[in-house]
Amino acid sequence: MTDSYKYKGLRKELINILRGKGIKDENVLNAILEVPRHYFFEYSFVDYAYQDKPFPIGAGQTISQPYTVAFQTELLNVKKGDKILEVGTGSGYQACILLKLGANVHTVERIKSLYLKAKNFLPSIGCYMKLFYGDGYKGLPAYAPFDKILVTAGAPYIPDDLLKQLKPGGIMVIPIGDSSKYQIMTRIKKISDTEFHKEEFGAFSFVPLLKDKSNE
Repeated sequence: MTDSYKYKGLRKELINILRGKGIKDENVLNAILEVPRHYFFEYSFVDYAYQDKPFPIGAGQTISQPYTVAFQTELLNVKKGDKILEVGTGSGYQACILLKLGANVHTVERIKSLYLKAKNFLPSIGCYMKLFYGDGYKGLPAYAPFDKILVTAGAPYIPDDLLKQLKPGGIMVIPIGDSSKYQIMTRIKKISDTEFHKEEFGAFSFVPLLKDKSNE
């Protein structure tokens, strides 16, 4: 698959849409401009790639709506060199956005078919990161601590294991809620090992964060 002038033009239109919806971080917008979202779609569905909508990627999962990707990434306040844990690799699109921002990305996926697909696909488009097959609720303790943690699926609660793996001064962005329809986008700043500051940023809709590993 190639990145033609057509797709570059569609990405510019998408950036204008995201600006219109309130995304202000130019670094985030530039990263979205640079990552060809259509690469993450099956060939017959590439015409849907630059709509501001989520899209199924198999195994009951989706590639997130571009606005949601931009909103979460903006909340994370990514700095070059940040060591980031992403929980929920999915297609790998969000992880590639973090890479474009200069992050050192560790990403974990608990659905084996998606993990294997991302592991084979991402290096082919020049996106190199540490990918793991495992339970996102448990994080990656062997690689902790992390400057930032980004959870890309809806969790019914904030996992203690993830809080422990966040550096003091670090940020976690996670959608929280039991509802199957929506969750509340939440940002947690770790002040110390015992003190946290929580902010909420409205309702979003995510697939659920699943426990344990699956052979799907």
